[in-house]
Amino acid sequence: MPLPYSEIVMEHFRNPRNVGRIEDADAKAIEGSPACGDMVAVYLKVDPETQVITDIKFESYGCASNIATGSIITELAKGKTLEEAKKISWEEASKALGGLPPVKVHCSVLAVDGLRAAIQNYEERHGLVKEREPTTVEFVRKRLKHVMNPVVGLDIVRTKLVKEIEVQDGVVRVVLDLPSDHMFASAMKEDIEEKLGHRWDVKQVIVEFTE
Repeated sequence: MPLPYSEIVMEHFRNPRNVGRIEDADAKAIEGSPACGDMVAVYLKVDPETQVITDIKFESYGCASNIATGSIITELAKGKTLEEAKKISWEEASKALGGLPPVKVHCSVLAVDGLRAAIQNYEERHGLVKEREPTTVEFVRKRLKHVMNPVVGLDIVRTKLVKEIEVQDGVVRVVLDLPSDHMFASAMKEDIEEKLGHRWDVKQVIVEFTE
């Protein structure tokens, strides 16, 4: 039975471009899809003067569509300014791949979300956010929906790992219903700190675990 993918998708799946991580990245983001368990990480290097993306890499855990869309997104974004890269849509990514099966369209959405989250991470790190939404408990909860629980492939809010959220005087405190020696505890802590620590009104992020 023929594979339901275009030749371009298969080429990017077999020989993905820009795979890996940038250790000294100017920004990074990890996005996951509760729909299928796919995850993608995006790393950026940005020229501070021109705001041009000079290097971009991705890591993917998922299906052929997930890997192929991660690959094509990096090609589309490299050499563009942050503002130009923000405008890259999942439709554009899908079209560049020669189309995706309808059940796999969410993979292109995931890759675009990863790119936009990485750009947002850069803007927050460098004070470039134009509309400064205050960091509230609800905002923190929204961000935590993008922190994955690797055990089940769903976010930590849906899997009820978030026991408590407190925001006071620039300090964000998150308590996870998880022992500190859990195999994924440090990874979740790092992801939470990355997603909240660069906010304009956040001075400190404290992640605690139940013992």
